[in-house]
Amino acid sequence: MNESKCPVPREQQPTNEFIELSKSKIFSWPKTKKSLILILTKFWIGAFVIFLVISSGSVYFKTSPLRYILLSLFTSLSIPFLISIRLYLGWNHIFNRLISEKVEYEESGWYDGQVWEKPLVLKEKESLIASIEVKPILKNLIQIFSIISVLALSGILIFQYKIF
Repeated sequence: MNESKCPVPREQQPTNEFIELSKSKIFSWPKTKKSLILILTKFWIGAFVIFLVISSGSVYFKTSPLRYILLSLFTSLSIPFLISIRLYLGWNHIFNRLISEKVEYEESGWYDGQVWEKPLVLKEKESLIASIEVKPILKNLIQIFSIISVLALSGILIFQYKIF
């Protein structure tokens, strides 16, 4: 944005917010689908070990080790689930700011919110960033979120109908 014509503080400009989010260690994970899946799998395995240790004290599951392991496996999905939700919310916020025709900003604090309408050139530039850079990230996150949801729901069904 042109500094002389834009009243929005530099750190609140959508393009700069996108750049900062892209540089962030955590929010850069979904840039490639494989790296995100690998990281979420690591969190899932780590959570599985922790959940396994926590639930090992249960008398109920000492009688059925398979149920004990499966329950820990399915409940440990909550950690990648929460991580993927947080990533989605952050990227969706940036997407909405990029495609918006107006920029909401604060000059000095929460009490003095202002709105600035983007010029056409900036709208086109940010719309292009949103569609080329951010939209694929959101699609990947939705796909991964769906996979985690299906796995969690299948775990619920297994325990609901006592299939094993």
